[in-house]
Amino acid sequence: MGTLTELDNQHIWMPDYLQRELGQFNIFPLYNKSGDFVNCQPYNRKGFYKISLLSGHTRLFYADKCLEFKESALLFSNPYVPYSWENLGEKQGGYYCIFTEAFFEENQKIKDYPIFKPGNNTLFELSVDQVREISSIFQRMQEEIETDFVYKFDVLRNLTLELIYKALKMQPVESRPYAESNGALRVATLFTELLERQFPIESQSQRIRLRFPAEYAEHLSIHINHLNRSLKKVTGKTTSQLIAARIMQEARILLQHTDWNISEISWCLGFEELPHFINFFKKNEISTPKRFRNNH
Repeated sequence: MGTLTELDNQHIWMPDYLQRELGQFNIFPLYNKSGDFVNCQPYNRKGFYKISLLSGHTRLFYADKCLEFKESALLFSNPYVPYSWENLGEKQGGYYCIFTEAFFEENQKIKDYPIFKPGNNTLFELSVDQVREISSIFQRMQEEIETDFVYKFDVLRNLTLELIYKALKMQPVESRPYAESNGALRVATLFTELLERQFPIESQSQRIRLRFPAEYAEHLSIHINHLNRSLKKVTGKTTSQLIAARIMQEARILLQHTDWNISEISWCLGFEELPHFINFFKKNEISTPKRFRNNH
């Protein structure tokens, strides 16, 4: 069976499984068409995992950690932990590929690999020979994705797994002290970004995944007490207060600007039972969700 896909006003037949793969994987060089290196900001594309080959003297910021390497490294990131890096040398380069969890088979849970789990090491320093080997894999990806081969995404899956397995055999880069980094401010910034990634709620099928302080601490790979101290120092509020304030903001928006019933809104905002949401709302608004909706 196949699907008719409209491309340049022409109908082109495409196998169903190939149609499903489109948008689930891509690869890019870490430099633009002018040959300039692309500076990294935290990768915000929801639902995408990312593997990057970084060449040149680089400093990586990950939660409150700072990892630095002089030559080349392989970096793995999941959709929940934000990060960024700073280029310290003149000679830079590399590649990165992105993919969804659905890109792999159900019995091959990509999130279960240690390099994608919160709290584990995700940066692997490379020798000259390893750089050559890893670069070759990315180059094969780049060549493969441009082909018309019907099973090219199977090939790309295998190449992605090859990167993962090679990394699992390597020793990770250790975290080094970085006195210039304001740890509390960085933690607060990354917490805010992780919190905001869950919003806005745009459909009844969308649900926030992180509701409690411990869940945020786990995804940022820090202890809950460290998270609380950092947020209190920077914002003057506790982790629970910040989470509650953002959920309340979204609750008010949904009550005022959608016709969803209150049970649907409650579920989208991560509450297991409707009474829990009503009690939460009353505690923060001094009003029930129904009364608030009627008044606004």
